[in-house]
Amino acid sequence: MADVITQHGVKYHQYAGDTQLQLSMHTDNTGDGLALPAACTADVKLWYLQNGLQLNPEKSEVLVIGTSSQLQVATSNLSSVSVAGVDLPVAEKMKIFGVVLDRRLSFDSHATTVARARNHHLRAIRHIRHLLSIELAQTLACSPILSRLDYCNAVLHGDPAGSIQKLQRVQNTAARVVLRVPKRTSAQPLLKQLHWLPVRQRIDYKLAVLTYKIRSTSTQSYLSRHIRLRGSARHLRSSAVPLLHKPTTKTRFADRAFRCSAPTVWNSLAIDVTSSCSLTVFKSRLKTHIFHQTFNLSD
Repeated sequence: MADVITQHGVKYHQYAGDTQLQLSMHTDNTGDGLALPAACTADVKLWYLQNGLQLNPEKSEVLVIGTSSQLQVATSNLSSVSVAGVDLPVAEKMKIFGVVLDRRLSFDSHATTVARARNHHLRAIRHIRHLLSIELAQTLACSPILSRLDYCNAVLHGDPAGSIQKLQRVQNTAARVVLRVPKRTSAQPLLKQLHWLPVRQRIDYKLAVLTYKIRSTSTQSYLSRHIRLRGSARHLRSSAVPLLHKPTTKTRFADRAFRCSAPTVWNSLAIDVTSSCSLTVFKSRLKTHIFHQTFNLSD
């Protein structure tokens, strides 16, 4: 099936029981752009039939992503997209592996969904908090709450402050519940006491770890091809520092792409962090570096 998709020049990702097709198009030529997935999915359906399988295009979803101006032009006369002969409506948002994507990739709906689900767990923990030791309460908070805040959080880099704040309020409440303090207690000292990085710093931490893994192993290939070392025509002292090349962009929307966000975070790290000899050492130094920056601690 991958060969069939590739013949049409469409990018794709395949998972167990799920295939995602991705393509770009110009706003002034959506007709030709949408003809490509229609022809591609029709051939995929034929391949299924020839191999004794059945494709259910009715279960597919379509999402158009772009800037506000692009969406205004592209969706003004676009209400449905043909997938394997079936006209599917263009969705406002789509959930992929637990992450809610919207047309502007603001992830506001995702933040709302995560916050609502985590608040349910917080209420349960608060109900039994008086029976728990602080160590057990912290473990309970980290398992169903902080781990969910960290899930796929690298895509939230550069997200609007409003979306990040929704997740930050969940973490602040978790800290108050664990330490059994009043609801209006300032959260910053509590996070410092628990040694928890705030949500935005946790996003940078995850992105930095992902970048280190890519530079160390070159996996995943679809991500590793988007980052490269920054070159210099002259031999400067900074040439020995493993800085990454950050492409020039014109919009904040483009700045949030991995090829831009990864170099931004990586280049902001200290040299003793980026030059770590192993992933374990890197994580330890990175956590210390970000923690000291966040809470204004001296080395």
